[in-house]
Amino acid sequence: MTFPKLGALGGYLVRQNLFLMGTCLGAGTFIYLLADFADRLDHFLDAGMSVRHILTYFAVKMPLIFAQILPAIFLLALVIQIGLLVRSKEMMALRAGGISIAFFVRFFIVYAILWSFGQLIFSQFIATYGEQEANRIWQEDVRKKQLDKRVLKNLWFRDGNYIVHAAEAQPTQSRVKDVIVYEFDQETMQLTHITTAKKGLVDEHGWGLLDAWEIDTHDFSSLNMLTQFMPVRQDMRGFMLSSTGDKADLPLWSLSRTIDELSESGSNVERLRTAWHGKWSYAFSIVIMALVALSIGTIVENIYISLMLSLVMVFSYYGMYVLGISMGQKGLVPPLAGAWMANLLYAGVASSRLFWVTVPGIKSGLRGLFRRSPNTAPPAPGQ
Repeated sequence: MTFPKLGALGGYLVRQNLFLMGTCLGAGTFIYLLADFADRLDHFLDAGMSVRHILTYFAVKMPLIFAQILPAIFLLALVIQIGLLVRSKEMMALRAGGISIAFFVRFFIVYAILWSFGQLIFSQFIATYGEQEANRIWQEDVRKKQLDKRVLKNLWFRDGNYIVHAAEAQPTQSRVKDVIVYEFDQETMQLTHITTAKKGLVDEHGWGLLDAWEIDTHDFSSLNMLTQFMPVRQDMRGFMLSSTGDKADLPLWSLSRTIDELSESGSNVERLRTAWHGKWSYAFSIVIMALVALSIGTIVENIYISLMLSLVMVFSYYGMYVLGISMGQKGLVPPLAGAWMANLLYAGVASSRLFWVTVPGIKSGLRGLFRRSPNTAPPAPGQ
């Protein structure tokens, strides 16, 4: 199949599309940032972050936002572009001049493939590192400051021969209240002592309990002590903050290496394999959006109805994409099938519509087939 040269028409379509994509991308990013800011504002205020730190957080996060919303932006921009061409009678003039629908299909598919590769490279280089920096700011500058004031309730854990319960704990203040410590024999694992205290101080060597009562379970005798040291070395801050990120968020090359290492160790890597395929399928969802936009343009000429249908298609696609990823991660379908399920489904439906309107003679042939009476025998050869 040969493609016509880009020429003046191709340059015009590209410039118009880039302008519309820039406009939609700006509006979409503003709405995304506004919603994200409203959701995180309380956390920023609790952490006492300055305006400069808040702006830095959203600045490094913007590449990730671009990568996430780009397929939807491409669909909306292309639908608006087709609607404007129809509304201004440019599409009619082009059709009268011999430009077929097939030309637009071929042109925008190639154009979308180029955008898909660009989105893949951008998301794996710039957006990934921007996301890591945004997560670092969130964890270190926001969550950590919030955790300084956090109080844990009903804390349970085991440390060696001890099972410890604290009704209230302030990890960053190294304080606990209403403590109960159950001590077990190391060999028989029988309960030997129960120690209770109203307050306690925590350091790297253990817990110092104040005004403690110790009960011996052998004879149920009790002893009141002003202070009691318990060799419990559990760091309570580990219950609040984990520094390990999700491996599925790694760039493609790092994720591939991680999958190979975990596979050799015998770990289950279905979730990571699905994430790896999902990065490819999401990038090439831009091609799917191009097919959907072109098929909508062959059904509806009203730009407002087209936009409404586009929004419905965007949300339904994302829902199907998330469903496929979840099925792949849980092992219900192979990772490749789960990651590409939404793309294949929407590409099949949109391509069928475009095939119907671009292939000459298919509609007339099918109409003739269905108009033929089922009781009428086909004519004999030579008649």
